[in-house]
Parts: sequence; structure tokens; C-alpha cells
Amino acid sequence: MWFFSAAAFLLLLALSAPAEAGKCPTGCSCDGSKLTVTCVGKNLTEIPPTIDEITLKLDLRNNNLQVLSRGAFILTPYLTHLNLQRCSINKVKEGAFRTLGRLVSLNLAYNKIDILYQESFDGLSSLKELHLDHNRVEEIQPGAFTQLGFLNMLALTHNQLVYIPNMAFQGLHNIKWLRLSHNSLNNLAPEAFAGLFTLRRLSLDHNELQFFPTQTMTRLPEVTRLDMSHNPMTYLGEESVSVAKLTHLYLDHMSLQDLSDQALSRAPLLSHLDLGHNQLRYLEPLSGPKELASLNLTGNPVYCNCFMRPLRVWAGVRGVKLLGACAGPPHLSDEPLQAVAPLDLRCRSRGETLKDEFEKDDESTGSLSPTDKPKQKVKCPVNCDCDIESQHATCEGRGHTKAPRGFSSKTQLLDLRSNHFHDLPANSFPGTGQVVSLHLEFCKIHGIEGGAFRGMKKLFYLYLSDNDLTSLDPGAFAGAPELTYLHLEGNRLVQFPGSALALLPSLFVLHLERNAISKLEPASLLSSVAPNLRELYLTNNTITAIAKGALDSALLGTLHLDSNQLTEVPTRALSEAPNLEEINLSHNSIRWVGPNAFKPISQSLKRLYMDQMGMEKMSRDALAGLGPGLRALTVRGNQLEELPDLSPLTGLEVVDLQDNPLMCDCPLLPLRRWMENVSLEVTATCGHPPEIRGQKVRDVNVFTSCPESRSPPDEKVVAASRPPKVKKPKTSLLKTPRVKARPAKPKAKLLKPNKNKPQRKPGAPKVTKNKTL
Repeated sequence: MWFFSAAAFLLLLALSAPAEAGKCPTGCSCDGSKLTVTCVGKNLTEIPPTIDEITLKLDLRNNNLQVLSRGAFILTPYLTHLNLQRCSINKVKEGAFRTLGRLVSLNLAYNKIDILYQESFDGLSSLKELHLDHNRVEEIQPGAFTQLGFLNMLALTHNQLVYIPNMAFQGLHNIKWLRLSHNSLNNLAPEAFAGLFTLRRLSLDHNELQFFPTQTMTRLPEVTRLDMSHNPMTYLGEESVSVAKLTHLYLDHMSLQDLSDQALSRAPLLSHLDLGHNQLRYLEPLSGPKELASLNLTGNPVYCNCFMRPLRVWAGVRGVKLLGACAGPPHLSDEPLQAVAPLDLRCRSRGETLKDEFEKDDESTGSLSPTDKPKQKVKCPVNCDCDIESQHATCEGRGHTKAPRGFSSKTQLLDLRSNHFHDLPANSFPGTGQVVSLHLEFCKIHGIEGGAFRGMKKLFYLYLSDNDLTSLDPGAFAGAPELTYLHLEGNRLVQFPGSALALLPSLFVLHLERNAISKLEPASLLSSVAPNLRELYLTNNTITAIAKGALDSALLGTLHLDSNQLTEVPTRALSEAPNLEEINLSHNSIRWVGPNAFKPISQSLKRLYMDQMGMEKMSRDALAGLGPGLRALTVRGNQLEELPDLSPLTGLEVVDLQDNPLMCDCPLLPLRRWMENVSLEVTATCGHPPEIRGQKVRDVNVFTSCPESRSPPDEKVVAASRPPKVKKPKTSLLKTPRVKARPAKPKAKLLKPNKNKPQRKPGAPKVTKNKTL
């Protein structure tokens, strides 16, 4: 008790009179009125013992303390601010700060601390700011921060952290901002941020994270600002960002090649998204964020053709400000995205579009402004360009006849497209064990020997598009076990390359568009050759039939069969893919969709596309079983005069009924009623009778003369599922002289979506879906 009374007396005395000259350490400056002591750059090797006990602020920057021993500040228990920057401190011993219970700010930046021990910060029970940036911290021991219950800001930037273990920040009950920028983080434990219930802002920029740490981020319920920029991520998959209160997300200066339209579906409050300076050529409208105000695409090679039109329309409707400019085609080059009209975003012929896309080099890398730093030269083959900063190398269009060798072992993206390799022999890419993405498009490759990619242990993306492959050696992909996204579109493959895929246990997305595959046989069962495949794109082949068992896969979620030669919905084959979420059948010759066509996948299907198939009729039970789980339905450009009952589809978000010659008469009244009761925009036009052709179903008055059904619920007529021969038609209050009475459809049972569906992994660039209303 006497100690605290004496201390209080000394404090009052100091506030009323200047400090005695003798209490100020030699060479330091002291301010008795502010109770501050400054000893900057005095080459001190220990804490001066003559510092006045009642000092509140102590500045010891630029000294040579090296070790903070136990009880180092026992003589200054009233400190509130302590600055120990640039003091060559390499170790903080247990109990060094134990007497500093009043300290609110501690600056240990620019030292040589490598380990944060369990009791390094004991005693700092009032600390609110802790600066540990620019040290050599590579390990955080469990419990290092348990005494810092009032800490608001922790800075650990510019250290050597590679991994954050579970519960690393346990005890930070009031933390608001955690700064982990400029480390070497490549992995975060699932519970790395557990317990940080008050954290609002997290900085993880300038690290080495290759995947978005979705599971780790779900432990941060209050984070509103997240900076992940300058990490080498190449994709962002479905539901990657699951942070409920996030408003600002920075994903700029990464290596993003693709972004799923569902990547942000669990970030509903997001208002600002920065995707600047990535490798995005296209972007689909983003599902999830309802408050998005700004989307930055500056510095991306955005190709402004029809594939960007949905995003531009979506941004206009939502009031989202688009930042960035077109990189092509030439007539729109450098045009601000915000200024491009949707009608200007057009596609020409496939050949012209591809030519435009790949003729335009990134000219910005060839000229530097006066303020730019010249890029550091690295080991690089002749007639190629290599960038050490981005770890990219390109030999695009340089006339090579063999795959060049001699790239830096740190290369992550290797672009060899538009050369003339013809064949890829075994071991074609030695020393490329760190390559994540390999581009071999337009290289006239017609043969790949077994083991051609041997040693590419981290290869994730492989682009073999637009070559001359007719078949694949069973060992073609041996030695690339992590290959996840495989692009084989635009070749001449006549069979599904099942045997070659068997060596790719991680294969997730397979692109086989624009080949010559005519059948899918059970011999290439997906469950055996590609057990983890989630997305299969077979657009623009010559497929006429799909055998039962050919699609046998418990995980397949996306299947594109558009622009083939199917004449019926492959219902039997779909029964082997029970978790299918999306199927595209557009541009086939399917004139009739029969009953229960999608029943095998009714509990999982979310998106169904059947545009321009020449479809003349859909059974009343064609969509049987599809309930609130279906999100998108398009039947645009067919020959339908009637439609089945859509009222069970209560979860629809996208529906396109345009360009069908609908018979606008009383049998269509249920559709008209449904259109009036849903909140989404539905466009459907009348084709008959001639006097109202071309008018919108919603606008015509023909339905006002239709009698209303007044039958009590227990007297409803229940129709048989098969069309019986009716001798005596049952009463129908919607019957007209022109239309024969039909049995009423049984009430559809509403099915709940399957909650055990496989979650979609990050997607690679895919065929644009027909979502336009």
C-alpha cells in the first residue's frame, strides 16, 4: 500500500514541477511536464537505470539492446508508450514486460526477433497496439498472446511466417485489425484465426497463398475488410469467400485466370471488389453480393466481345461501377468498360475471335514509364521472355519447333502457345517442377508420348486447346498427379480419352469442346477413370447417343452437351449422375421432351438450358420432380405452343421463354397467372392467334374471357400419368371450343434441394451459359 501511495505522490509532484535534471539519463532528453524520455540513437546496450520512475513515454529507437531480459522495465512501471524500433533486439525473454500493466502502445518494429515465446508479452494487460513488423518472426508459440486481452491492433508484416497454426492468436478478445502482410505464408491451419470474434480487418497481402483459405475464413464472423492481394492464386471457386459481413475485398495483383460466378455467393454485403491486375479475360455476373457498388478490373486482359455482355448488362442493372478497360478486340482497345455499350460487345466468327484474342500481345510489358523499375533479368531460353517478379515465362508465337529448355526453376506460369511442336516426346519439360499453368494452345500438336509432362508435380492447369490430337497415349499425363484443369477443346479426338485420364486422380474440370466425339460408351466410366471430375464440357461434338453408365459419377456437377446431335434427353444415362447441378442441352435436335425426363437428377439440378433445339412439345410431366431447387430454366428459340406447369419451380432466379410461338388462349392461363405472381422478369410472346402474334403474354387481354376455376379443393380432377383414351371428357372450366379438354396434371410434389451435393471446386474458363432473359 505504501508503494502505491508513494508512487501517486511522485506522479502528482511531477505534474506540478519539472523533473530534476539528475533523473534524466546522460545523453537523453527529458520533458518533465509531459513525462517523456527520449534516448534515440545513443548506442545503448541496456535500459538506462536512471530513467525517472514516473515516466509515461519512453523512446529508445536506434540503439543496440539485443536482448530484453526479465524485468527490463521494472523501474518504469507507469509507462504507457514504449518505442524500441531498430534496437537489434533478437530475443525477448520471459517476463521482460511483466511490470508494464499500464502500457497501451509497444513498438518492436525493425528488430531481429525470430520466435514469439509463450510468455514474451506477459504483464501487458492494457496493451492496445503491438508493432512487430520488419522482424524475422518465423514461429508463433502457442499462448504467445494470451495476456493481450485488450489489444486492438497487431502488426506482424514483413516477417518470415510460412504457416499459421491453430489457435495462434488465442487471447486476443478485442482485436480489430490483424496485419500479416509481406510474409511467406503458404498455409493457414483451419483454426488459425479461431477466437477472433471482434476482428474487423485482416491483411494477408503479399504472401504465397495459392488457394483461398475458405475454411479458415469462416471463423471470422465480423471481418468487413479483407486484403488478399499479391498472392499467387490462379482461381477462385464456388463459395470460396464465405465471410458474412465482408464489405471490401482486395484480390488485385494475383494470377487469377478464372473466377466462378458463385465465388462470392456467401458474401452478401460485399460493396467493393478489387480484381485489378490479374489474368482475367472474361467474367460472369457475380451471384451473392447484393450491395456491390464497385468492381475493379483494371490491368486485366479483358476481351470485350459477347462473352462480356452479361457482365456489362448486370453491372448496368445493379448500378455497379466497372473500372478497367478493354484489351481487345482492336476496335475497342483501351475503351473504358463502363463506357462500352452492351450492343457493342459482339462475337464474330469463331476463327476471327480466336485470332484476335491470341494476336494481341501484352504490349505494356514492352515499355516502361520513367517511374517504373526495370524488371530483373533471370535465366531464360533464347527467344523467350521471363519475369522474375511474377514468375512467368513466355515464348508465345516465336516459331519454336521443340519445347524450349532452361527456364528458371521458380517459373510458375509457362506460355508456349502458337508455336510448331507437332510432337511432345517424353520429358519435354525438365526443371519445371514449380509450374502451375502451362499453355500449349495452337501448337499443331498431333502426338503426345507417355511421360511428356513427367516431373511437373505442381501442374494445375494444362491448355492443349486447338491442336491436332486425334487420340491420347494412355501415359500422356504420367508425372503430373496434381493436374486439375485440362483443356482439350478444338482438337480432333474421336473418342472420350478415358484411359489417359486414369493417371489424373485430381482431375476436376475437363474441356472437350469442338472435337469429333460421336458416342459416350460405358467403357470410359467416369467413376473409374476420373473419380473426382466435377465439370465436363462436350459442347460442339457429334454426339448422337450416351449409353447408360457412361456418365457414372457420384461427383459430376456440371455437364455441357450443347451443339451435338442428340435427339432425346439422355434420361437413362443421367440416372448415374445423381448430383448433377447443371446440364446444357441447347442446340441439339430434341423435338420432344417426355415425361420424367429429368427425374433422376431432380433433387440436385439447379440449372437447365434447352435453347434452340427445335423443340415442339414438352410433356406436362417433363419437369416432374423439379421443385424449389431449380434456379435457372431456359427454353429460348424453340417451337413450343404450350408449356408445362412452372408453379412448383419456386426457386427460379433466371427464366427465359422468349422466341417461342406460344398459343395465347385459355390453356395458357396458368402460365399467365404464374408470371404475375413471380418477382423475376419473365419475357414470353404470343405466336398464335395471328391477330396478337408478337405481343407479350403478360400484356394481352385474351385471358380475361377465360372462366375461373371454382371447384373446391376436394373435388379437383386428378389425371392419370399416361394419356388415356378419353371417351367422355372430364369437366374442364378452362375448356374452349377450339381446344380439346385434357386430364388435369397431378399436383407436383415439392422436393427439397439435396444438401449433400458435392461442392463445386474453383472453375477454369468455361463456356458461357445462356442466361440472358
